[in-house]
Order: sequence, then structure tokens, then C-alpha cells
Amino acid sequence: MKRRLLLTAMGATALGGLGAPLLRGRAGAPWGAAHAQEAESSVELVEMAQGSDDAPVELIEYASLTCGFCARFHVEVYPQLKENYIDTGLVRYVVREVYLDRFGLWASMVARCAGPVRFFGVTDILYETQREWATGDPATVAENLRRIGRTVGMSDDELQTCLTDGAFAQALVDRYEGFAEVHDIPGTPTFYINDEQHSNMGYSELAGVLDAAIEAAG
Repeated sequence: MKRRLLLTAMGATALGGLGAPLLRGRAGAPWGAAHAQEAESSVELVEMAQGSDDAPVELIEYASLTCGFCARFHVEVYPQLKENYIDTGLVRYVVREVYLDRFGLWASMVARCAGPVRFFGVTDILYETQREWATGDPATVAENLRRIGRTVGMSDDELQTCLTDGAFAQALVDRYEGFAEVHDIPGTPTFYINDEQHSNMGYSELAGVLDAAIEAAG
């Protein structure tokens, strides 16, 4: 199945006005291929990562902020992963967002607009309160996300600019599509541990896989 995510269907920006235009896919105005290429070149997207760059193991997680299984992983497994592997320098943990729907895209935009230092704190909140903020009509969800942004010190102006930035939204989707051409992402969460694919798992199983990878890395 083709992974290209059509922003026409999703709606890319959480604009305050109900009559605001949605982004369109690459084939249609105003967000065609030329504009998508412009967005890629003008929007800088950093890799969101924790842990030492010299860690023997790199764990890449492909996850959606509206995925229930991802939320469960982050509430139940991630704290132990961070304490025992990331903070100890054994694992470099990289988050790569998957966009299953417009609410997940908007949430990712808010988390990234909060900046690299606050990104993981915002995603913690988003996963812990997923059932609360991701429920309702688009205007309600957009306001829920603004409220979360305010709790970490973002201003209303910053949030409005963030959530109405069409080039930013397009660049995020382009980035996801680029990763999907390199890595198979059959579902969320999907993990790549030293470039070997793994499906969702509990902490004990994950620890076993990580220990084996650490040992193999010497």
C-alpha cells in the first residue's frame, strides 16, 4: 500500500478559523510538488534524540502521538528504558514521528515548536493525556493542544504561529515519507535497533534485545 500521506484528507494546520484552507497533497494547489520542495529546503527539522552520540546501540522509534500502543509504551516502558539504557550511555534513542491523522500531526507540531529541550517533556504529557486531548472535533483538539503548549511556557502567539505554519506541516510529512522509503513501518510503534526492525514489546523483551545488541557491539 502506498504510504504517501495526502494532506487534503488530513487537514494539515490547526487554524483558529473554521474557514481556513487546508493543505493539499503534492498533486494539487496550493501544496504541489514545487511548494513541497520549497518547504523541505526552507524548514530546518532536527532529529529528536536522547542519550550519548557514542552509545553502542541506536534505538529508533517510529511512533504516532495518537497511537494507543505508543502511549502505553511511553507510559509503561520508556521510563525504564531511559533510566537503565539512555541515561547510562548505552543507548541513543531517536524519535521519528509517524502521521496517521491530522491530530497526530498537530501534536507533533506543538511538541517540536516547544524546542528540542522541551520536546520530550511535551511528548510525555501528550502520551499520558492522549485520551483527553485527542477527543473531540478539530477545533476542540486544537485548543487542547494549545492548552498543553501553554503549560510548558509557550505563548498564544507562538502556538498560533506554530499551528498555522503550512510549510512546517508539509516538511514534517515529507520527512516522514522519506523515512518510510528507507525503513519499513508496518505499524506503530516500530523499532529499529542498530538498523534491525522490531515490533512493539514490553520492557523485559526490549531489555533482552538491547543487551544482546550491546554485547554484539563489543
